[in-house]
Amino acid sequence: MSNYKKSNCLITKFFKKIFCCKKTPRVACLNLHGVIGKDSKLEAGLNMQNVEPLLERAFEMKRVKAVALAVNSPGGSPVQSELIYNYVRELSTEKKIPVYTFAQDVAASGGYWLLLAGDEIYAHNSSIIGSIGVIFSGFGFVDLIKKIGVDRRVHAEGKNKAILDPFLPEDLESVEILKNAQRDIFESFKELVKSRRGNRLKKPKEKLFTGAFWSGKKAVELGLVDAVADLRSKMKEKFGDDVEIVNISTKKSFLKSLLTEKLNLAESLLDKLEERVSFGRFGL
Repeated sequence: MSNYKKSNCLITKFFKKIFCCKKTPRVACLNLHGVIGKDSKLEAGLNMQNVEPLLERAFEMKRVKAVALAVNSPGGSPVQSELIYNYVRELSTEKKIPVYTFAQDVAASGGYWLLLAGDEIYAHNSSIIGSIGVIFSGFGFVDLIKKIGVDRRVHAEGKNKAILDPFLPEDLESVEILKNAQRDIFESFKELVKSRRGNRLKKPKEKLFTGAFWSGKKAVELGLVDAVADLRSKMKEKFGDDVEIVNISTKKSFLKSLLTEKLNLAESLLDKLEERVSFGRFGL
């Protein structure tokens, strides 16, 4: 082949590559992993502050046909769950880009709240789904400090300012204040599930809102999830085998990575332990 023909062939291939690239559909993928709202000096938690820039990058990506959220969370802050959910829906409506959510190991409580941001919701057969409820847990050390001879002193303005102090006896009025707050959050959660899932909910709604959780397979039967599917296969099914799935993630600087490994080891271990306990509630 002459040099002229070789050059012509290379130019043709170059332009074909550019032309095909422009037509290749893209799906922006975000991994939402961890306890919602948890943050420390060196470990970024799953909260609005950290997720917002990633969502903006995903929805502003050129040629993006959809945004896929891979959710792996046992829950956490209801406020941060709501903020992230609201922003996903806002961007989806504004940009006219559909959102598909996929449960990984667990999408429970606040994790399921995030899952509801999808126009279509998917899970694996063995994913843990649900736990639609609100929880507060703590400890009481009243008898312990008596045994070791510690005198607890609390000075506050407002008679309910020191409610649920673990070193003070629990009283019914304090518990009722907590229960009222939990009830409001719970009602908001239930209304969101009803509005997003609508007639797809198969079981009597009262039985879905008990804090129970189910496998992904059962969640499909209950209408909490649309189908069993993995992210890559489903995106290929919808956009073709040549779909380009682009992962959107933060990049740690070398210094921050080094600090995370070497400094505040105790804090990092405690954060990991707390996260492990949260996932452990679901046998993970």
